[in-house]
Amino acid sequence: MSALETWELLSYVVTVVGLPLAIAVFIFEQRKERDNEEEGVYQLLSDNYQEFLKIALEHPDLRLFASEETPALSEEQSERMFIIFSMLISLFERAYLLLYEDNMKEKQLRRWRSWEDYMGEWCNRADFRASLPALLRGEDPEFATYIQKLAASTPVA
Repeated sequence: MSALETWELLSYVVTVVGLPLAIAVFIFEQRKERDNEEEGVYQLLSDNYQEFLKIALEHPDLRLFASEETPALSEEQSERMFIIFSMLISLFERAYLLLYEDNMKEKQLRRWRSWEDYMGEWCNRADFRASLPALLRGEDPEFATYIQKLAASTPVA
């Protein structure tokens, strides 16, 4: 076998084996990178929710973690509660826009369900639910529809 034939044979091997292998590795790496990006987004949103919870803890007089509506709020307390609820709606909308899709894969669906649980817990509060129309003004229409349906299907504590 001459050197020319050897090089020709090697070029066929690269074309038949190496090129499809390189494409498969490239696709695998792209999926892995996309999964890492999605995980990063989820982690960032989770961190933001933890920060929100710290803010809510700084206002014990509002009783934000009680299952029932906070009675007889002063004007200042009502304003603080509305601002905190606005922050929460903003975070929920961001989570919806970044994580929600119609046909999610299992991993995406698991991530989304944790956010749906958070939303459901807050929709369980009568005062949060009562504030929804004002909170949703100017928000993404699909998100507004989604959380309103969730609130309608969630029993009030």
